[in-house]
Amino acid sequence: MDRVSTSADGYVTSEFAQARILITGLTATSGIDIARSFADLQARLIVHTAELSPELIELAAVLTQTAGDIRLHTQNISSADSAAAFAQTSAQAYGGLDAAVNMASISSDELAAVKRDSDLEMLITEKLSPLAQLTRIVANRMNLVLSEGLILNVLKMPRPTSARDTAVAGYARTALAAMTANEAQGWAGQGIRINAVGPCVVGDSGFNDGAVLTNEPDVATLALYLASHRGRRLSGHVFDADGMAC
Repeated sequence: MDRVSTSADGYVTSEFAQARILITGLTATSGIDIARSFADLQARLIVHTAELSPELIELAAVLTQTAGDIRLHTQNISSADSAAAFAQTSAQAYGGLDAAVNMASISSDELAAVKRDSDLEMLITEKLSPLAQLTRIVANRMNLVLSEGLILNVLKMPRPTSARDTAVAGYARTALAAMTANEAQGWAGQGIRINAVGPCVVGDSGFNDGAVLTNEPDVATLALYLASHRGRRLSGHVFDADGMAC
């Protein structure tokens, strides 16, 4: 499989200095490279985490050294309603947002717990509903302040090791693609781009035929590209991630 380049040279410029960036779903193993990438370019960050571990406290301290500003939030946004309330508040923090990266993960334990179709439907609804609410509230706020911004939703899961896991990945990607296409179409007239990163679905050959994101630096580079002026024609796309850690 092709690997997406992690080099940001050539398109990352001072356009991100003081840009307003929302990052949700940060954990000790997810989102760190994304937050650092925007902070290193002096963006103003609104960071959400539900796991305020010593490692994340240390990360926040590191981010303050380079970010234009940083605001850290720790409330639970696992439900659609709580995600919507948080999105409305965070989108007003700097008078608007230029980009949002929302992350969710399916853990190995959650994957193993899927036994029936109803389990699968419940799991995907649980993961995608908060992302959908965040997307709609943030997009609405961008529209109100005439910001032609980016929203990137990231859904990660371990690499499938069985037919059942592959089926879960396929279902998750299909649902994410439908959500992404619907939201992208709905906000296209306002210049707001909606994209996603989802589980890679292996084809009959045993390999994915396109470029694949294989680690978080890949996702960070993609986020920077999509948020930059060079990525402003891309919307409605789901980019493949292969077995990224959750």
